[in-house]
Amino acid sequence: MPKYESRVPYFCEAIQRHSTGRFSAVAALQSWTRDILFATLTAILIVVFVIQPVRVEGTSMQPNLIDQERIFVNKLGYYFSGIKRGDVVVFWYPKDRNKSFIKRVVGLPGETVEVRKGIVYVDGRSLNEHYVLSKHVDRYWYPPKRVPWDSYFVMGDHRNSSNDSRHWGCVPVNSIFGKAVFRYWPVTKIGLLD
Repeated sequence: MPKYESRVPYFCEAIQRHSTGRFSAVAALQSWTRDILFATLTAILIVVFVIQPVRVEGTSMQPNLIDQERIFVNKLGYYFSGIKRGDVVVFWYPKDRNKSFIKRVVGLPGETVEVRKGIVYVDGRSLNEHYVLSKHVDRYWYPPKRVPWDSYFVMGDHRNSSNDSRHWGCVPVNSIFGKAVFRYWPVTKIGLLD
């Protein structure tokens, strides 16, 4: 009998070690699952409410943004600060809300925008547009247009290949869903946007 009694504590200890290992593996798996679910939910919330990845399509923003580049759009920023002249914004195309466009804000609400021989004038003063290359300027005229109080006048940086407010009018503020802030592809051009 003493022989068996001496083995009982060792047997119980082995069971305890085995069950503790199994339970700690289950606990670790639960912890990992919880962390992965939390990270996934956080990523979804960030994409839905804060930052959205967007692919640039077309040539209207060259040379600053090239066709097929990938950028992040800040969807939350305009809740805290207003849209400014020079911002590169992504918005729903006014004639088809299933399409999104990316352009630069040129005219603010209440201003009068005019283009004379390719030079943009706002309220009679020419804009200094360092982001537009001389070879991308078209030489056309656009008559003076007053921007409605709830809208913005937008143009592409590659003026002679841009479908913009000169063609289809101003963009309502509720169609603008974010500001282009960061290029993440290609890797060689990664960084904040001007």
